[in-house]
Amino acid sequence: MAGRDTARAEAIGAVEAVWRIESARVIAGLARIVNDVGLAEDLAQDALVAALEQWPAQGIPRRPGAWLMAIGKNRAIDRIRRDQLLTKKQEEIGRDLQPRQFAPDDEMDAALDEDFGDDILRLMFVACHPVLSREARVALTLRLLGGLSTGEIARAFLSSEATVAQRIVRAKRTLAEAKVPFELPSREDIPSRLASVLEVLYLVFNEGYAATAGDDWIRPELCNEALRLGRTLAALTPDEPEVHGLVALMAIQASRLAARTDPSGEPVLLLDQDRSRWDHTLIQHGLAALDRAEAAGHAFGPYALQAAIAACHARARRADETDWVRIVALYDALAQVMPSPIVELNRAVAVSMAFGPAEGLDAVEALSAEPALQAYHLLPAVRGDLLLKLGRRDEARNEFLRAASLAGNARERAFLEARAAESV
Repeated sequence: MAGRDTARAEAIGAVEAVWRIESARVIAGLARIVNDVGLAEDLAQDALVAALEQWPAQGIPRRPGAWLMAIGKNRAIDRIRRDQLLTKKQEEIGRDLQPRQFAPDDEMDAALDEDFGDDILRLMFVACHPVLSREARVALTLRLLGGLSTGEIARAFLSSEATVAQRIVRAKRTLAEAKVPFELPSREDIPSRLASVLEVLYLVFNEGYAATAGDDWIRPELCNEALRLGRTLAALTPDEPEVHGLVALMAIQASRLAARTDPSGEPVLLLDQDRSRWDHTLIQHGLAALDRAEAAGHAFGPYALQAAIAACHARARRADETDWVRIVALYDALAQVMPSPIVELNRAVAVSMAFGPAEGLDAVEALSAEPALQAYHLLPAVRGDLLLKLGRRDEARNEFLRAASLAGNARERAFLEARAAESV
């Protein structure tokens, strides 16, 4: 009995692993058939249920992804035939309807056998459609393209499962009501639509890289998921420099994850990190992606510029070898294409490293009245660090305490409180 239970548990684990890998492809393929993302996910979930029922007893199929797709296709065809029959019956009783037009069976079979390469890209554009709120786009992307469960998304963003579930349901309803087609955007719409996709991946990665709340400062699984989706997008849009720029940025930043915390989970700042713990394979992948962005021949956009800044850190074998003057210049360029108080704050840090803490503090003070930074904990944190370097310890302590009071993440709050104590 114990052996049978173990085998079943292993089979269920295998189903879940396959689902994480194949779900986006299955949902995307089905969405092309039924032209409805919500219905496509329902059909894919039916296939998942069938796998959970059959695989523990029958074993894992040789091509599990194809098996799931076949089940989903059969469910889709059954659904389409039911719809056609219903339409026929409604026409017979004189209802004034405009029935959907479906391909004959032979054309449908041919459609089912088409390559699914563009389907994933279509699914990305639909899940990240601007008609949805930012939160809805993030949740729907992780659900449809990441294969994450509602509970996993809720835990990642410290929300309740009910909240995330409602967000996903509303997102699918909004897409249906807006009649968003399952198709690639027109050439004119691609830049704005692509920007929405990139924003979602960037938000997911950043939440993993520096969690805004909770007990853990980093959530590597979110970084890894964003990077995986970014690489998929880059493979499908090889001529888009900003896609390569974002992949470069995420890869280089992710290379530091192992060094960003100490064994107890406490934050370790960039300049204090053990660079031997950086993942140099990821760095090389990131630098290669940055080269592809540059090879496109366009001026760098915001993601490629941030990747170029990250590359300056990655290329420095030691913290004191960092080219801070170049980083300041890159932040100047970034401020031109993406004006933001946070960009200016980061630039102020680079100025302090390149030209001294006094100049950096002047740049920070110029931001002190910025409304968008009033509740941003890193403004007083940076000010405290610069004041400490200038020997103004009492002022630094007060800034660190203020920063701690604004921090939403428990690890970061404890870190800032410790810096305040050390400033006495």
